[in-house]
Amino acid sequence: MGRHGPALVILCAAVAACGDAAPAQDGAASLCAGRDGDAMVWVPGGTFTMGEEPRYPEEGPPREVTVAGFWMDAHEVTNDQFAAFVAATGYVTMAERAPPALPGAPPAMLEPGSAVFRVPTREDRSWWRWAPGAQWRDPAGDGAGIAGQGRAPVVQVAYEDAAAYAAWAGKALPDEAQWEYAARAGAQALPEPVDDEGKPRANYYQGAFPARDLGTDGFTGRAPVGCFAANAFGLHDMIGNVWEWTTTSGGRADASEPVGVIKGGSFLCAANYCARYRPAARQFQERTLGTDHIGFRLIDTRRPPPPAR
Repeated sequence: MGRHGPALVILCAAVAACGDAAPAQDGAASLCAGRDGDAMVWVPGGTFTMGEEPRYPEEGPPREVTVAGFWMDAHEVTNDQFAAFVAATGYVTMAERAPPALPGAPPAMLEPGSAVFRVPTREDRSWWRWAPGAQWRDPAGDGAGIAGQGRAPVVQVAYEDAAAYAAWAGKALPDEAQWEYAARAGAQALPEPVDDEGKPRANYYQGAFPARDLGTDGFTGRAPVGCFAANAFGLHDMIGNVWEWTTTSGGRADASEPVGVIKGGSFLCAANYCARYRPAARQFQERTLGTDHIGFRLIDTRRPPPPAR
């Protein structure tokens, strides 16, 4: 799908499967620890069953995959980190660029902008809207900006934007197998991301989507990185919070635009709809379109592994 017109239509049908795009709640955010800066953790290589026990057809069939060891960002790339990249390079994201003039496109979609989730109403049942001006500095396109959200994951970045950041950082985006292996961390995912006491272990949608996110996990939108316990490899937010780009392509063979695989689910994924906050889950996303619930993290396959203990 293109950046406008068909892009938003398909986005609504596919990505909307995963409520409320408000910024992180300050009270809960103040309790977040996580890791500082651009910390990376070592993911030892191994063999695992990818797509194990698929819940949706596109997740299977299960197959055995071997992955070599690599370093991975402990958390998603943040607004502060992306801002440093832009300051150093002058990079302009796809959402900020003049869009192509498509015949018949609504006037709003002839302006730079991106897709933003909205709670549907009886009068307008659309889950997504094209928001002129929406970009990484102002994810909702409403002028609210990202002040005070430096540790929140950067969003409204298309695949090209994430790849440009990776090249500048001297790292790379993971492929789907690397991402899923890292997210599993040697264990199967629970049916729901909760602990033994039923407390959420990730930032996802509690309540009946899309009517109301109860915010039981402390957030009704993106959370700062590191607010939830890391997995066994030391990686935070590998499920929930925001979807993450991978280098794996996917979708229909006849797609008019490049389509890639995103992983991990987001704060919009609920038990009653989508439930793609699992390592095996995958979603197809047009690479030229960012949204307010897609981000990324990087890997490093060139850095030597840590000394053996």
